[in-house]
Amino acid sequence: MAVRRLNHAVLYVRDLARTVSFYRETLGFEVRTEVPGRAAFLRAPGSANDHDLGLFQIDGAGPPAPGPHVGLYHLAWEVGSLPDLIEAREKLSAAGALVGQSDHRVSKSLYAQDPNGIEFEVMW
Repeated sequence: MAVRRLNHAVLYVRDLARTVSFYRETLGFEVRTEVPGRAAFLRAPGSANDHDLGLFQIDGAGPPAPGPHVGLYHLAWEVGSLPDLIEAREKLSAAGALVGQSDHRVSKSLYAQDPNGIEFEVMW
């Protein structure tokens, strides 16, 4: 058996509606299925997957503890062109979500945080 690729990621979030809005507005995800106040399944533009991102609402107060901790570090979403990456940078910056960027020589990356403080990468 050989794993081919990541099919989807699932995150626990504090504010489902705000998180769905964030991924729709900054990365262009579309909502495939939603159970209001409980869960949502989103698909990236052009994806052949049923969904690429699952979001489940949890009850939890306060922001996540600062600093590294055991668990998910970040997700990486790949875009098809440098102009797509530039557009993502503009949208993430306007949303106040952009936290860094890097040129890895083999790829270029933006780093951002969603409304739950979950870090993700957008790369080309």
